[in-house]
Amino acid sequence: MTDIWNRLKSEDKPILLYGTGNGADKILDELSKYGTEISGVFASSGFVRDRSFRGFKVMSLEQAEEAFGDFIALFSFGSNRPEVLDNIKRIMARHTLLAPEVPVCGGEVFNLDFAKLHAEELYKVYDLLADEQSKKVFKETVLFKLDGDISRLFACESAEDEAFESILRLKANDSFLDLGAYNGDTVLDFIKRVGVFANITAVEPDKKSFSKLLKNTEGFNIEAINAAVSSEVGSIPFSFKSSRGSTAGGEDFTEAVSIDELCKTRKFDYIKFDVEGKELDAIIGGEKTIKKDKPKMLISAYHKSDDYFSIPLRVLKFNPDYKVYMRHYPYVPAWDTSFYFV
Repeated sequence: MTDIWNRLKSEDKPILLYGTGNGADKILDELSKYGTEISGVFASSGFVRDRSFRGFKVMSLEQAEEAFGDFIALFSFGSNRPEVLDNIKRIMARHTLLAPEVPVCGGEVFNLDFAKLHAEELYKVYDLLADEQSKKVFKETVLFKLDGDISRLFACESAEDEAFESILRLKANDSFLDLGAYNGDTVLDFIKRVGVFANITAVEPDKKSFSKLLKNTEGFNIEAINAAVSSEVGSIPFSFKSSRGSTAGGEDFTEAVSIDELCKTRKFDYIKFDVEGKELDAIIGGEKTIKKDKPKMLISAYHKSDDYFSIPLRVLKFNPDYKVYMRHYPYVPAWDTSFYFV
């Protein structure tokens, strides 16, 4: 097979971006490496306005169809909103719509060369997955990363409740360590699922998100820590973006904690990792806890290209007794894809 980047390089049809912003910038930068040029940019109704992006006047879909007739569209942002996903399906019925995936937090693109280089690790992870749905998610999302075929994501998605009910099976009086707690949404979801809980510690580095976390969880007896999670404890470089995009690295600094440090005096039944590309660092900083306590874990697998093998192989190196599952919730591109360790 070829990958999406080489396919687009040889396409004769006009290529248009669907969407603008950071993701579109990354896609254009990657296309330029192959000498591939786009012909225009369009956006969803309500996002067109009178504006330009990278030198192109932003059009509506109807204006794009009037100007170019048939074309290849590249989905250039991320969304799980039902109306956006429905619009994707409508466009797919009229045009070739692909979704090039570029790493959320930098690093190598998951192209054919990357897949060949890491084939041994990818096959190893596929073989160790615990059920057929996990294998399907792994296979379809890997192929999606290579060819950009959005229908692969629709074919392997499942509802979030399914993973909680059939894999994690949280229960009353469980304790929860929320790494990357954002505005408290996953804390509140945990409380809703278990009712009575033993204890909750929520770790969030971004100051604006941390403020929302405190406000949204007011009235619940939880411990909230304004810090990043890392392999070591102390001050680390950090980039504050007042959003989910805040991550390690940059000109600012923040305090960092490790899982092992947090677990010196307490034990958690369940740990969630969504730490913007620093998942592997967080796992390394939890080696003792993973070996000794074997907490249930949900770990995001979509921030970096090597997440698909570096995360599960490192966890199993620390504790080979884990069963490993994988699920993808409705989202384009392949975000909201996670490993589950139980």
